[in-house]
Amino acid sequence: MVRGAKNLSRNLLNPFGKKVSHPAYEEFWALKDVSFEIKQGDVVGIIGRNGAGKSTLLKILSRITEPSIGRIFIKGRVASLLEVGTGFHPELTGRENIYLNGAILGMSKAEIKQKFDEIVAFAEVEKFLDTPVKRYSSGMYVRLAFAVAAHLEPEILVVDEVLAVGDAAFQKKCLGKMGDVATKEGRTVLFVSHNMAAVEKLCRRGIVLHQGKLQYVGNQTDSISKYLTNFSASVISLKERTDRQGSGEIRVVAIEIRDEEDNILDTAASGQNINIYFYFELKPGNQLKKTVASLMVKTEWDAPVFIQHSRLTQSDFGVINRSGLFICKIKRLPLPPANYRIAYSIMPNNGMEATYYDYVEDAVNLTVVDGDFYGYGEVPPISHGVCLVDSIWEIKLN
Repeated sequence: MVRGAKNLSRNLLNPFGKKVSHPAYEEFWALKDVSFEIKQGDVVGIIGRNGAGKSTLLKILSRITEPSIGRIFIKGRVASLLEVGTGFHPELTGRENIYLNGAILGMSKAEIKQKFDEIVAFAEVEKFLDTPVKRYSSGMYVRLAFAVAAHLEPEILVVDEVLAVGDAAFQKKCLGKMGDVATKEGRTVLFVSHNMAAVEKLCRRGIVLHQGKLQYVGNQTDSISKYLTNFSASVISLKERTDRQGSGEIRVVAIEIRDEEDNILDTAASGQNINIYFYFELKPGNQLKKTVASLMVKTEWDAPVFIQHSRLTQSDFGVINRSGLFICKIKRLPLPPANYRIAYSIMPNNGMEATYYDYVEDAVNLTVVDGDFYGYGEVPPISHGVCLVDSIWEIKLN
């Protein structure tokens, strides 16, 4: 357990030598009541929102930070990659830093020499091996840092967001190496990431932190589901919206986004099955036939991504004579990671355009994070396109 430093200067001297009381201060715990066990050979994803305590936990496990209360027990050598160039000396060359890091990890010179060529080949820094690392780009820095940490065979490898740095090819290379370290070499891996696709592909277990507390420990799929549920997601009320359009015979008063286990989400993963609930109220005495419900997903820059409405799926709601809810079930959410806006409309199915019972332009926001849409641990960013398509490529030679 770790807490923020106390403000110890309660009694200060003002310029005239008199004591003044320090204003009230708040004690903050970065981690509290966190207890778990990781077995040899486990590959564990540590996930949670920014500020949940993930990096603090890794610093404790790497013995960089001492816990205020509590103890940790580690059996084996630990290699940590907590930020770009962890453990590197900027004045030393790439070659010298490889030997320095190996020595810090407790490796003999012979062991380091045996792995040296593999490290250099993986990092792709042959031309700059004898250049001081202070002259490296951030990409070169992290390639070499990861190569050293992954190849010098510590029993425990601790990695914090390394896949967020570097180009797509390097990220894929890192993911493959970490998979080899975990499955083929049987070493323990602790992996912190916001990339849910990588966590789902690489890890077998997950630890979910929320506001410095341990919320869940279990398999990686359930852990991702708990993380996306957010522990604080709620129904989005639309009762007070004044920007709605339409005649008002029927009004959507709330929206929920849920997963298949019926948990309310405010974040979804690419490729995840989600259900969007539109709770509506019917004007007293009304009875509606041939009603169409629709939604449109747009990017933050107001570019339409896709539209779905009940007429496309030939869904017949029959006669609506009381309040209830429309449910739109979206299979394998085809969106890359980004923030989106959802508009909805309820209208009569009478062939007339722009005749609404109820319409709200920006009804709810949806954040999409990395998910394993394609099944290999990588999802293209939105810069590669605003929609993911499930396709098969083949080749036929004459």
